Amino acid sequence: MSPNSGYRLRARGLTAGYGETEILHGIDTDVPEGRITALIGPNGCGKSTLLSCFSTLLPYRGSVTLDGRDLGDVPRRERAKLLALLPQQPTAPDGLTVAQLVARGRHPHQSWWSQWSTGDEAEVGRALETTGVLDLADRTIDQLSGGQRQRVWIAMTLAQDTPTLLLDEPTTYLDLAHSIDVLSLVRRLCDREGKTVVMVLHDLNLAVRYADHLLVMGEGRMAAAGAPGEVMDADLLREVFGLDARVVPDPVTGGPMIVPELV
Repeated sequence: MSPNSGYRLRARGLTAGYGETEILHGIDTDVPEGRITALIGPNGCGKSTLLSCFSTLLPYRGSVTLDGRDLGDVPRRERAKLLALLPQQPTAPDGLTVAQLVARGRHPHQSWWSQWSTGDEAEVGRALETTGVLDLADRTIDQLSGGQRQRVWIAMTLAQDTPTLLLDEPTTYLDLAHSIDVLSLVRRLCDREGKTVVMVLHDLNLAVRYADHLLVMGEGRMAAAGAPGEVMDADLLREVFGLDARVVPDPVTGGPMIVPELV
């Protein structure tokens, strides 16, 4: 258990934006340790902005603590050993192989006096195997399908060997089958390795099925937070998403399932 009493990340009075445009307005929220937290909300509500603050990519006012320490007090290299971010649209140089890309996840663990080691090699191999892309190690990134490519990016993030993963829309551009494949992998990382995961998702039914905890955002503020079965209801969907829908038991999981009303 972290010094944060069961919470890996905490934000208090978090305000941030781009230029003179304020996107987040005094956010107070907590991310539970060792769980999958899904950030959901309508387009433009600030989900990716909040994730950028958690990863220190964006300046902010207020406070963000990681395991009880203010993020601003954690040196950059140490932060990179505690938090790994997979951005919404990652890019790789042309001709880079899968193994080479995943190896980039080891950069925070290296320095001029400590270069590539057998430990780095082992972590890359473990990440490739865990994500099911070991057989793709010698292929170039441009030779992969969308689903394979997402697994490889997650492998790079996993090779960074951090207790916390921040994933910005990890199912972007994937069909339903590949989305489920990627989210099942994330679920295993949480269950088997105790990873704390924060991910932005647009598909509400995938969010309530795979997440332990929801952070529901609307217009730069926190609209609701808690377990999917506790916070997801028709009133929330109408208020935050402008969606008329029923919330019924999922026949597979028993959790909530969202069924839009016919119009």
